[in-house]
Amino acid sequence: MERSDLILSGEVREALQHGDPVVALESSAITHGLPYPHNMEASRRQVQAVRAGGAVPALVALIRGRVHIGLTEEEIRQLAPGAAKASARDLACLMALGREGGTTVAGTLALISRVGIRLFATGGIGGVHRHARESFDISADLHEIARQPVAVVCSGVKNLLDVPATLEMLETLGIPVVGLATDELPGFLSRESGLHLEHQVPDAATAARLLRIHWEQLGRPGGVLFTQPVPREHACDFKQIQEATERAVEQCAAAGIRGKEQTPFVLQRLQNLTAGRSLPANLALLEHNAASAAAIAVALAGHPATP
Repeated sequence: MERSDLILSGEVREALQHGDPVVALESSAITHGLPYPHNMEASRRQVQAVRAGGAVPALVALIRGRVHIGLTEEEIRQLAPGAAKASARDLACLMALGREGGTTVAGTLALISRVGIRLFATGGIGGVHRHARESFDISADLHEIARQPVAVVCSGVKNLLDVPATLEMLETLGIPVVGLATDELPGFLSRESGLHLEHQVPDAATAARLLRIHWEQLGRPGGVLFTQPVPREHACDFKQIQEATERAVEQCAAAGIRGKEQTPFVLQRLQNLTAGRSLPANLALLEHNAASAAAIAVALAGHPATP
């Protein structure tokens, strides 16, 4: 990547030069995931959580065809809803055309691995879509996690997907799925999924030790997926969110919506079908995951934990 096409903010550049902890954040949550002004609130809460945890936040986006890692508040405000949704496959096209792009999980991972950022926080990852046997619709997130040496902290798989099939796909790709103080895969907006996790770690220090072994001792090339549930006080009821998701997915199919537009449609419908309860859950889990990613980044960098 040419230097003119890659812009690191001053604090991100300095942190990477000194080996200080950095946590990357995607921008598609701003451009496509949440409605205004909640998208801006989500970004603010994530950034503050990373800083409070002792790490440097690095929000990633394409602005006029150039990769920005670490955005100013003004640049965040400029990320209009009309920006493209930038997955890994879209990056070269958008850059060549000088377009704006909100990076997805896959797009963010592809970019931050080039500069050595090792921690990334998001809400829920993409995965195997329902009826994938007919559609072959499997999110690029999974393959990019398998490719890039980055630890992803999330609250599980987006619940509009085939979650058991996604867990199987993660195993097939050799991606460790590790619960942060939980032995159950979180249900994204709910704390439960009914799916057991084989591996758990009790704290950030153990998570960092796992990453060192994964990358340094074993020489594994890809990432690790850490999952933790939405904070209890904001969690949606598992049964209710499942029923609401089924209805939202049916409405999505009836409207003929496919591909990248499914997630924002379903999230908006869930907000209506849950009488607004899904939104506070989404905001809380984004903030919680950013805080945990910061704690792991600090431990991985060998820095003292923030009191």
